[in-house]
Amino acid sequence: MATLGELERAVMDLLWAREESQSAYQLQEQLTGRELAATTVLTVLSRLEAKGFVERERSSRPHRYRAVASREDHMATLMHDVLGGATDRTAVLERFVGSVTPEDAEALRRLLGPR
Repeated sequence: MATLGELERAVMDLLWAREESQSAYQLQEQLTGRELAATTVLTVLSRLEAKGFVERERSSRPHRYRAVASREDHMATLMHDVLGGATDRTAVLERFVGSVTPEDAEALRRLLGPR
């Protein structure tokens, strides 16, 4: 899975936070603390589209963009990618489970319980 740069992550965070699609100009306004040209935001969106993170709605002008998958889907894919690259998956899982909070451990127990 492709990784996200700092600005790409900031744009994705905005798209993940809203259900409706956004134009580059709307995203530009929401990227507070950054003086970015609209063309810069459009370039980031183009890269995110090429990486499969966003979908462009061409039916309107300006084009609007939306996340292809949820933040949770993205994070789960990252976790699978990391685990898939491990030579000793059990060791990785042991270290992960050993470092989670009690609340997370309980959530894992519930999720892994009888099916």
